[in-house]
Amino acid sequence: MIRRKPIWVKEAIEKVMERKKLGEIEWVSINESDNRFLGEPLHADHDVPPFNRSPYDGFAIRSKDTMNASSTNPVKFEVIDDIGAGQVSLLTLGPQQAIRIMTGAAIPKGADCVIMLELVKEDMIESKKIITIKRKVKTGENISFQGEDTKKGELLIDKGNIVTPGIKALLATFGYSSVPVIKKPLIGVIATGSELLNVEDELEPGKIRNSNAYMIHSQILRSGALFKKYDQQVDEIHSLYSEIKNALDECDYVITTGGVSVGDFDYLPEIYRRLGAEVLFNKIAMRPGSVTTVAQINGQLLFGLSGNPSACFVGFELYVRPIIRYWLHSKRPYLRNAKATLFSDFLKPNPFNRFVRSKVNYMNNEIFVEPVGLDKSNVVTSLAWADCLMVLPGGTRGYKKGDIVDILLLEDQTGSDVPWIEEQKFSKL
Repeated sequence: MIRRKPIWVKEAIEKVMERKKLGEIEWVSINESDNRFLGEPLHADHDVPPFNRSPYDGFAIRSKDTMNASSTNPVKFEVIDDIGAGQVSLLTLGPQQAIRIMTGAAIPKGADCVIMLELVKEDMIESKKIITIKRKVKTGENISFQGEDTKKGELLIDKGNIVTPGIKALLATFGYSSVPVIKKPLIGVIATGSELLNVEDELEPGKIRNSNAYMIHSQILRSGALFKKYDQQVDEIHSLYSEIKNALDECDYVITTGGVSVGDFDYLPEIYRRLGAEVLFNKIAMRPGSVTTVAQINGQLLFGLSGNPSACFVGFELYVRPIIRYWLHSKRPYLRNAKATLFSDFLKPNPFNRFVRSKVNYMNNEIFVEPVGLDKSNVVTSLAWADCLMVLPGGTRGYKKGDIVDILLLEDQTGSDVPWIEEQKFSKL
């Protein structure tokens, strides 16, 4: 019988992260950079805007020519030029002169302000275009000044951040037709169990369709990595050993689902022994996923996740996701955490830390959380609606509606620089 001594979640996370690695940089087209992680910090190579420009359609004028303008003392200007975005006037404004200017165009020489189009009256007098202004315009009014958005050399985005639409706009602004990103780690996925059917198979007595592999594939992609799917394995030690060995040769990390308990057909403990792998831990004081196992061989991690879907899901988010995000140079590799108000009773005692699939609601500037579905490790349906994990510390006798609880946000991409640990303090979102 294998001896299994449970360790705390904090210790399990630390043991995994002691083996963390940083991925290498590769260059991709800006068109292929979405949702990739930046491999280098992004600095401004020029001022933004690169010149003084007009944010509105209107007329560029000299502010001192409007000093006495009012509704009872209208002031007239002669329009001497007309420029659009991308154009530069060759003329210099003199007294009581104006230049028609479009949004985005450079402020002409001599002008120090812009009056919006709707605030002037336009006329033609003796073949000359004349505008009339009935208000004073201040120096610098309606001008976007060079560098007011960003100065040349300024750090815009640090490495390790996900390329979002906004960051992609910055990449284009500063000429990154090719973008330095972190090469994605390849994660091998092997589902084990003689009870498993392919997704297209008809149900048979005693059999279930393999949901874990597809779930893990999706979690891997959401974390920023790539997966390689291996054939699902029946409970036969020789073929399973061979497939895991192949995966270790071909992938950066390997995930197996199922086969980590202590039943007669749970062969992974023996396979770890045959591989010569060091088992970092094989039991954690948590529900679900207490049998989550992690081993290492030559610095390469082998994650043995539970065959129960909810336990498998939680094990990935707590232990695999951070190692992927660190590989991608994220400074916030862990799930983002917050406090929330429990919206309904959860009276189940918690001898160990419990991670409950839950859903967040925002009402009146307050965060509420409520469990979804049955809280059992073999349940699949609750995963479809969960957008967070509600964390209930071990040693508690249940919680009531209105209690304050910890939550870990599943869909959030911001992350946290520290993991959830038993004694950690949280802040509001």
